[in-house]
Amino acid sequence: VIRHRDVRASYYGVIDKFRLQVSEQSQRKALGKKEIIATLLPSAKEQQQQKEEEEKRIKEHLAESVFFEQTLCQPENRTASSGPSLLTVFLGVVCVAALMLPTLGEMESLVPLYLHLSVNQKLVAAYVLG
Repeated sequence: VIRHRDVRASYYGVIDKFRLQVSEQSQRKALGKKEIIATLLPSAKEQQQQKEEEEKRIKEHLAESVFFEQTLCQPENRTASSGPSLLTVFLGVVCVAALMLPTLGEMESLVPLYLHLSVNQKLVAAYVLG
């Protein structure tokens, strides 16, 4: 059992190394050794407090930067888009069309041979669509 008796916030993150040596009781010759690296971390309660303080500082910083951005830049007139983008709709239609095309190897089809897709191509279209 290894205990750290002098725990201070200034020691958090400090890396310590411990060496374990295994030997038989009757012999002095070491059978093996292992170095163990240990880092002192704050307790869960202290981590939560530090996280809350950090989040508070970030929120204050963001509030200040947003304030400065609003005062420095003129507001732009933007219309809020409703619904999916045109690119998303187009990609969905292309994937559905690809899934409806015949698979390679189907002989009785009116569709030209260069439009026959492989199984892997159809799987990619199904993945993108999903």
